[in-house]
Amino acid sequence: MPLLQRAVTRARLVRVIAPVAGLLVATAALGGVTASAEHGGLSTVSMYATGLNNPRGLTFGPDGKLYVAEGGAGGSRTTVGQCEQVNAVGPYTGDFNASISRISGTGVVTRIATGLPSDQTNPQTGALVSGVADVAFIGKNLYGLEAGAGCSHGLAGTVNNVFRVNKDGTTKSIANLSAFIMAHPAAYMNTGPNGDYEPDGTWYGMVAARGALYAVEPNHGEVDRVTVGGHISRLIDVSAAAYPLGLGMPRGHIVPTAITFHYHSFYIANLDVFDPGFQNQSRVFRITKDGGLQTVATGLNAATGLAFDEDGNLYALEAFTGFFAPAPFTAGSGKVVRLNRSGGWDTVASGLNFPTAMTFGPDGKLYVSNCGFGCPPGAGQVVRINVGE
Repeated sequence: MPLLQRAVTRARLVRVIAPVAGLLVATAALGGVTASAEHGGLSTVSMYATGLNNPRGLTFGPDGKLYVAEGGAGGSRTTVGQCEQVNAVGPYTGDFNASISRISGTGVVTRIATGLPSDQTNPQTGALVSGVADVAFIGKNLYGLEAGAGCSHGLAGTVNNVFRVNKDGTTKSIANLSAFIMAHPAAYMNTGPNGDYEPDGTWYGMVAARGALYAVEPNHGEVDRVTVGGHISRLIDVSAAAYPLGLGMPRGHIVPTAITFHYHSFYIANLDVFDPGFQNQSRVFRITKDGGLQTVATGLNAATGLAFDEDGNLYALEAFTGFFAPAPFTAGSGKVVRLNRSGGWDTVASGLNFPTAMTFGPDGKLYVSNCGFGCPPGAGQVVRINVGE
């Protein structure tokens, strides 16, 4: 997600974050997170788990425990000279220290799958880390979405994929996402010498629905369906659907991130344009049956999470807010917001430091990955928000 004049993917994001990584760490304590009493309801925010490494997507399993994707800590392995590298924030380097963790009801963290690919950007952009992007269950089987692998991410012989976690902590790849997107390019990718094109993609969100997994790729702009047997197909080319709407910069490049499934429909959110003066431009879309995008709500900033509560209320997660020039975003400006009947957003909780994902638990509380990007190993958290109070 960088700088000022374009829509932002992970490759651009790092150029915005790098100068303020220290501020993120300095304000990462729960004391910076506040609840809002806007429009009637004070939400209690509490710490649920600490000691995580760049936490991303999270989900509750059939055992009632919380499972969290961790980006890891990056590394120094390189593939320079072996394959196409990524512009601007590359060359990437990496290692094998991403993981998936299980968190007990008392907040105890147990890493159940380790040694997974983790990458980082070049030192000039902050050496920012990504790895496992999201997790989801189908029945009793846990699946992960890998975003930090591939030759273009510094790790030869690896691919971004959807994988299954076995009972003994080993993993089995079921779908090669790197190969799929290379063979099936989206309509309007940001290629060229000044573009931020990533050959292996920068996968972000994943949801289980209708017996399959649906993964979002922001850099190319697509949502793909993966069966448990490993068949990959495209649910929607987001870039092609956004192009006729005149959205994105360049046009069609709206950078989809979060995905959720509610009442027979898929919903996605996006990052959108970070130009000065273009605040509140991120949206929530419903994917229509004919493969189009229907705007459900506007007025968000840098959306990285979506969730519906049991009453059908829609919540969105804003990674950060504020103007982006001349300084980057304000540390501690992440929010959870709820869509109201007027089509606007009410703040539920604020003061988050680059939150990256959220999910509702079986207890009706909202669980949020906090300090999920731009923070050193061990600084990541999961916070719990009682939205019903």
